[in-house]
Amino acid sequence: MANALTTADWTKRAGQKVARTQLFIDGKFVDAASGKTFESINPRDGSVIAQVAEGDVEDVNRAVAVAKRTFEAGVWSEMAPLDRKNVMLKWAQLIRENAEELALLETMNCGKPISDSLNVDVASCANNIQWYAETIDKLYGEIAPIPRDSIALIEREPMGVVGAVVPWNYPLIISSWKVGAALAGGNSIILKPAEQSPLSALLFAELAVRAGVPEGVFNVVNGFGPSCGGTLGKHMDVNKLAFTGSTEVGKYFLKYAAESNAKAVSLELGGKTPHVVLSDCPDLDSAASAIAWGVFYNAGQTCHAGTRMVVDQKIEDELLEKVRKVSETIMPGDTYDPSTAMGTIVDRAQFDRVNEYIGIGQAEGATIHTGGKPVEPTKGGIYIPPTIFQNVKPGMRIEKEEIFGPVLGSIRVSSEEEAVRIANDSQYGLGAALWTRDVSKAHKIARQLRAGTVWVNTFDRSSITTPFGGFKQSGTGRDRSLHSIEGYTNLKTTWIQL
Repeated sequence: MANALTTADWTKRAGQKVARTQLFIDGKFVDAASGKTFESINPRDGSVIAQVAEGDVEDVNRAVAVAKRTFEAGVWSEMAPLDRKNVMLKWAQLIRENAEELALLETMNCGKPISDSLNVDVASCANNIQWYAETIDKLYGEIAPIPRDSIALIEREPMGVVGAVVPWNYPLIISSWKVGAALAGGNSIILKPAEQSPLSALLFAELAVRAGVPEGVFNVVNGFGPSCGGTLGKHMDVNKLAFTGSTEVGKYFLKYAAESNAKAVSLELGGKTPHVVLSDCPDLDSAASAIAWGVFYNAGQTCHAGTRMVVDQKIEDELLEKVRKVSETIMPGDTYDPSTAMGTIVDRAQFDRVNEYIGIGQAEGATIHTGGKPVEPTKGGIYIPPTIFQNVKPGMRIEKEEIFGPVLGSIRVSSEEEAVRIANDSQYGLGAALWTRDVSKAHKIARQLRAGTVWVNTFDRSSITTPFGGFKQSGTGRDRSLHSIEGYTNLKTTWIQL
């Protein structure tokens, strides 16, 4: 999506009153039952964007009841596949037509550069909804190979009511993965956006109803974790819970499922992605660019950000210098400036957390190669520049724990075996990257790396057609691809005796 608007244009638009700040239940914008609201803060300058309705247990219960009613009525689940497909195609088009408003809401809430919100987040959201729409009339059932005196039909049926709890780092993209797959599967859904980023979800849902998704099939409840997310997790009428966020919180949803109705749970959790860079790396300049952008894009607030550079000692110094030079092109700037490459940290709590980890790294004996001190390109904003640590040792907290900020650690190794061991020595297994010119070595080591996605001589290349999720404590289940729709449907066998 081309962006012809200037910094002044975006700044002026951001000063206008936000139109949607309530909950979205049964196709209507409504206040929270309690009447409570909370402040939505712009991390660009600390200003209050709006007072947003604060949903609670009563609101979640109402949204679930509405979703259950619409599911059982069959207004979406029993709609002809071609008709559901056409509705979702129209929805994708409406997202594109409202791209500028969606992008500005995303930037105001999350501190993303406006060009990223427009050209990446909103564009991806529309493309994802379109892709899921196209799957609806292409999902076939099966006939089992059984004796000829019977017929066994194997079909996928929707689960029913789905709760989706999404994070603040890519609200529209991750919502489109979960909502798109759930609706393609014929379910009704309640979306709980992060309290830092509720605004784009409300317009996203309104556009769905405008496209023809029946009222009550897609609902949005803003609010906080325990009262909204926890209520969805424990609710006896929620059949599936899909969560993206921290490993710590993800474990609560497994507990909630066990304590309630044993609902299905899919989790996409934390990461500590390694770049394994061998001495025969085919192109250090390409590697440096991919490593820098892979950790500093979105201010490092990406679950699979490549935060660990596990590099052969023969090339570490040269590669570090190249990464530093690339990082100088990804410096923080005004989020409303279309030329800005890096935005803010999402809120003050996360800002303090990242700065605390920078201090921990220094106390542990690692050396700051570049960055490390906050900057303020806009007054009152919370910005941290690209920060690179050298002399990071295995076992240091900055090497083991997810920081979720623009912080890269370089770990020097002397052999391939040591590199693989360090790369795998993590509770996480969301992604990994490998840099080598030897194709046999690439296949061998890629198989050894314990991660849901392994990139070879590239990083963060993705497609809606490929599944995304992790090993170990990076979660269970998958977003994206046809496999994600499997996660929102149940297999039914119908055995007919002839």
